[in-house]
Amino acid sequence: MMNTQENGNGGGKKFRRIDLGKMELEDEEEEELSAASHPLQGNVNTNNKSGSCVMAYAIFASLNSVLLGYDVGVMSGAILFIRDDLKLTEVQEEVFVGILSIISLFGSLAGGKTSDAIGRKWTMGLASLVFQSGAAITALATSFTLLMTGRLLSGIGIGFGIMIAPIYIAEIAPSTARGTLTSLPEIFINLGILLGYISNYALSGLPSNINWRIMLAVGILPSVFIGFALFVIPESPRWLVMQNRIDEARIVLLKTNENGSEVDDRLAEIRKAATFANEGKAAWRDMLVNPTPGVRKMLVTGCGIQIFQQITGIDATVYYSPTIFENAGIKDNTDILAATVAVGFTKTIFILIAIFLIDRVGRKPLLYVSTIGMTFCLLCLGLTLWTSGEGTTGIVLVVLFVCGNVAFFSIGIGPVCWVVSSEIFPLKLRAQASAMGAVGSRVSSGLVAMSFLSVTRAITVGGTFLVFAAISAVSVAFVHKCVPETKGKSLEQIEMLFFKNDRTEGEVGLGDVEHLIDRCTAKLWVRICFSFENSHFE
Repeated sequence: MMNTQENGNGGGKKFRRIDLGKMELEDEEEEELSAASHPLQGNVNTNNKSGSCVMAYAIFASLNSVLLGYDVGVMSGAILFIRDDLKLTEVQEEVFVGILSIISLFGSLAGGKTSDAIGRKWTMGLASLVFQSGAAITALATSFTLLMTGRLLSGIGIGFGIMIAPIYIAEIAPSTARGTLTSLPEIFINLGILLGYISNYALSGLPSNINWRIMLAVGILPSVFIGFALFVIPESPRWLVMQNRIDEARIVLLKTNENGSEVDDRLAEIRKAATFANEGKAAWRDMLVNPTPGVRKMLVTGCGIQIFQQITGIDATVYYSPTIFENAGIKDNTDILAATVAVGFTKTIFILIAIFLIDRVGRKPLLYVSTIGMTFCLLCLGLTLWTSGEGTTGIVLVVLFVCGNVAFFSIGIGPVCWVVSSEIFPLKLRAQASAMGAVGSRVSSGLVAMSFLSVTRAITVGGTFLVFAAISAVSVAFVHKCVPETKGKSLEQIEMLFFKNDRTEGEVGLGDVEHLIDRCTAKLWVRICFSFENSHFE
């Protein structure tokens, strides 16, 4: 145990007791350390352009998410016409729709290693290229085999894209706006879903052997903007530090931090984290073979929230909303697609609300509202589909509860899932751990999408949504037990949340202790220097 006595000198600054046995690092100490790092500075120079630069970079990085969203949205309507044009069986339809999520796990697994090797932004470019190749093949397909070939390529591209965009944004964003900015990919997914729904409705009047091809081909257009974005956005400063390109990292931090005086502090903190990232065993081994208790907690939180996001049935709701509405009593395809547009607008509106709340209210309150609200809507939707006939009242209630479910999803677990999973892991594990979480998300999504029609045939559509309601209720307990509040904290501070009070049968993991001792020693040294400078100038 190491203690420092309180000292009343030094301009009111006090040394606080640092107890490595309890492993407690107070947030006040982090704030004091930031102030102590520049004791002689007067006014702070603020770069007024940094906020708009970071926002622009985050928007460009999120464009890949439009591709995923558009594919999800457009496929819900296009499959009606693909099924008729290419004479797909129900099993082929399930496999074609659901395989995208399953195959994307290979892209997510490769994405972590790829992003560490070639950089975050060029991994986004690779994701776009692979996805667009698959989309083109799918749009031109004349058989189920070609459809699946294009679908497999699109899935790999999506796997790359969904894991790298949140990481990139989390690594360039200041802590005060990180939640808002990291939720942008989810916003763009919802925008893509809405555009897919609108495309379905607008093109449904064309001949059935042409309309679905145009629907899918339109999804290729965002690649033009993504190609342009690669020449605008900078590389992640944390990746640059890992490559020992310190001067380039400092330039990026100067562009993305409003408080210019904090750049050297942030750079020093990143370099310290990068030191741990470049030492020791491989990241995958540290996660899977011999994880410390802190890392184990991170994995449970990061992967668990990703899985719960999907197994509560959101992709079934989005992919098969025409089936749900048809089961409720809507028979005309145009009316069905019009109802899906309402769902798309609801998702987009509430995700925009979430972006204004996530850094104000915090992550955990939004997760509570989201999971509780989804549980209620899924329960009511299941009961309505189970008990009501095909009358007008039943149709209205089904549309209302579907919209309510996607609204609660979009205001909480939808965006917050990606924010939390990109924040909590240390730099050494961040890319691989986020890829692992994305794998859990995509596998869960694929299993739900590939089994939905078969399950509904066995226990009815209403029974299926009652199962989703039960799973959603479990997610409320998971949020309460396993998800910490990360609002306003730096990535390095969040890392310490999982190591604080970390014991396994009375002992703490050696790696965690070494990490904390090093950080506490650095804190103590800065404070001693600060006290010396104050007494010297007095």
